Amino acid sequence: MKFRLFFAFTLFINAAIFAQSTQKPVLHGQHWMAITGKPLAATAGAMTFQKGGNAIDAACAMLAATCTMWDVLSWGGETQALIYHPQTKKVIAINALGVAPTGATADFFKNKGMKYPPGDGPLAAVTPGTPGGLLTMLAEYGTMSLKDVLAPAMQLAKGYPIEKQTADMMERNKKKLKEWPYSKQVFLPHLGEEREAPQAGEIFVQTDLLATLQKLVDAEQAALKAGKSRKEAIYAANTRFYQGDIAQEFVRGCQEQGGLITTQDLAKWKVLIEEPTQTNYRGIEVYKLKEWTQGPAMLQALNILENFDLKNMGFNTAKYIHTLYQSMNMAFADRDFYYGDPYHGAVEPIKGLLSKEYAKQRAKMINLDKNDPKVKPGDPYPFEGKTNPFLPVLEKWGAGPATSALDFNAPNFSADPIFLNGFYAGTTSIQAADKDGWVVSITPSGGWLPATIAGRTGVGMSQRMQAFVLDPSENPFNVVEPGKRPRVTLTPSLALKDGKPFLSFAVQGGDSQDQNLLQFFLNVVEFGMNVQEACEAPNINSFQMRSSFDDHLSKPGELLLNENTPPWTRKTLQEMGYRMGFEARTSGPINAIFFDWKHGSFWGGSSNHGEDYGIGW
Repeated sequence: MKFRLFFAFTLFINAAIFAQSTQKPVLHGQHWMAITGKPLAATAGAMTFQKGGNAIDAACAMLAATCTMWDVLSWGGETQALIYHPQTKKVIAINALGVAPTGATADFFKNKGMKYPPGDGPLAAVTPGTPGGLLTMLAEYGTMSLKDVLAPAMQLAKGYPIEKQTADMMERNKKKLKEWPYSKQVFLPHLGEEREAPQAGEIFVQTDLLATLQKLVDAEQAALKAGKSRKEAIYAANTRFYQGDIAQEFVRGCQEQGGLITTQDLAKWKVLIEEPTQTNYRGIEVYKLKEWTQGPAMLQALNILENFDLKNMGFNTAKYIHTLYQSMNMAFADRDFYYGDPYHGAVEPIKGLLSKEYAKQRAKMINLDKNDPKVKPGDPYPFEGKTNPFLPVLEKWGAGPATSALDFNAPNFSADPIFLNGFYAGTTSIQAADKDGWVVSITPSGGWLPATIAGRTGVGMSQRMQAFVLDPSENPFNVVEPGKRPRVTLTPSLALKDGKPFLSFAVQGGDSQDQNLLQFFLNVVEFGMNVQEACEAPNINSFQMRSSFDDHLSKPGELLLNENTPPWTRKTLQEMGYRMGFEARTSGPINAIFFDWKHGSFWGGSSNHGEDYGIGW
């Protein structure tokens, strides 16, 4: 009897192991897929699909919900999106990034004794972009009314049981939150008690934000009653936010607390619908946003890596890790010097940067036997038939204050929590797809805790100004100026194969985003992983690029590995000159959809890293 029980138990364990090789199961759906950073927000997407909405409607509902839940972002942040349009069979890019306000010059911040714009507070704020981004996507490509799409978020604003992660973040940051009167009122409902933030599971109420969302719906409904079309009515809500009473209160609250944003800044700002950047990797078209994000750096890395036989190197062998690390560092060095707002100032050499011939030149520069902690930006201008106007600056690049001093003889690095928190500064990601062919990949951010709320709007202001530099010797394309967009880390992704959607994927995590997304893509394409396996697979992280946050530090030669990396791989990498650190989970919170055209279904992958969650049908 004991033997039979033991045998049955063993069969049960073995069946469980072989039934699921990942910590979370693959999501399967035939009609739609909704994935984002919070379970309740994924439910908002599912609710919208069940009401008959398309992927745009559902993505907008999830975006509104995550902003309302402060999923490391707020309504005053920025939204970046890629959309596949099934009728035109084209990928569309949405640029809803705010701009530096009036008075935000390099001299302004230098005169305050700052090396960079601040990381939080009113002076960190660019103009809010997420409301405009959501309203533009919904008006142009959605099918539902704003009233219906905002309904889940408005229910959340009326009160929802807050999660422990967000509630604890409020408590940890309460000293900072008390500096800003409107933030203190919202985030610290128990002032004077030992714990001043909400408890996990407590009903968290946002009366001012609910009123703001109601004003948007009221503007839409009034326009509909006046005979306006669905699109015109949604844009009426946009006008009320950026030019009406909401704008006036936002500016009043911002300036009261020391911010620079004016009513003219809000009224002039517009969402841009763009052509995305792209490259072709072994027959797969990979799309990213323009160089106002770090997205093209992943395309550059793919172009470099295409010159190597990655599959035969083997997944996460020392040779593969070394080749990947060096290629990423070259691409990110170019990011740090050449990327910026293409609509303001000097024009970035993006054609040269994405040239396959430029990538071949960079690939030949990789020392296959030794780590190079001094990788510098290249010169892409000749690949556009031009002369680099910044050669004198480029020759001196790398010796400035942005690079931290390190002992390269030390065998391992000790993680600096302040540096890592900035480097991995989080946000959320949103993935949606439907049976009619619409696909949406979004990486919204900004206005994360500790956020400064602007007056009685309930809207947290962005902290994206910190991504600018003040010294053109660091990046001549990304020096802060009024009306200019900072170069951000936010980077949704889409890939097409044989002219049809193949992968939709995004991740949170600051400067690590395109490192994790690059490896996710290679996991699927080179190593045959399914979408959930690729989300969970151990990645590496380089810290050689300059952080886009706080003091913009870098840590050349440092390499983060999964703690399961075998000793022989560690030994080889150490001999190649790497300083290594190890963590149990290194994949980053990736969310993704794979399109199974053979069976007419979706495969969803949702990160096992945090609270990310997906629902399919």
